[in-house]
Amino acid sequence: MKNWDLLCYTVINSLKENLAPFLTYHDWKHTEHVIRMAEYIAHKENMPEEDVVLIKTAALFHDAGFISTIADGHEEVSIQLAEDKLPQFGYTKNEIEIIAGMIQATSIPQVPKTKLESILADADLEYLGTDSFERIGTNLYFEIKHTNPNLSISEWNDIQIKFLQSHQYHTPYCIQYRNPIKQRNLELLIQQKNEK
Repeated sequence: MKNWDLLCYTVINSLKENLAPFLTYHDWKHTEHVIRMAEYIAHKENMPEEDVVLIKTAALFHDAGFISTIADGHEEVSIQLAEDKLPQFGYTKNEIEIIAGMIQATSIPQVPKTKLESILADADLEYLGTDSFERIGTNLYFEIKHTNPNLSISEWNDIQIKFLQSHQYHTPYCIQYRNPIKQRNLELLIQQKNEK
């Protein structure tokens, strides 16, 4: 029997205590948001409840690697943490492999191979197609600026434009409901750039 509530409480608390304060984007609130969105998209895609639990679990761990590394490849560390922790909470070896695949699918560029991986990948970047894009993007800008102090807003906007142009959603739900707003966010960025 899986103990999701205790697992979630344990991991979120660990993130609150151990994540570096300059992680203004990859903070515990981001993890909570991705769990919520992963569950929401999974229900919109009519996933069975046992799959929803696996998706939420992968969302819970997908950025946990930031506790010990801020370099690229935090996904590998996140997977290792999940593999170490999940057997104590009633997850089988097979379930842990599925969860590892989902965590891997959040690495950029995203190349999910299964329905579950697509749902988590979309939940992680769902904000690109929402009205929160600018606010959340600003949090990411300040986080990156910590390790790259010379990054200007205009360089950052160029990075965002490129990223939005290359990014694609994978689930029918996000393609239908997030793509149009993502396009609008992209057009606004291009417009701001051209006005300078």
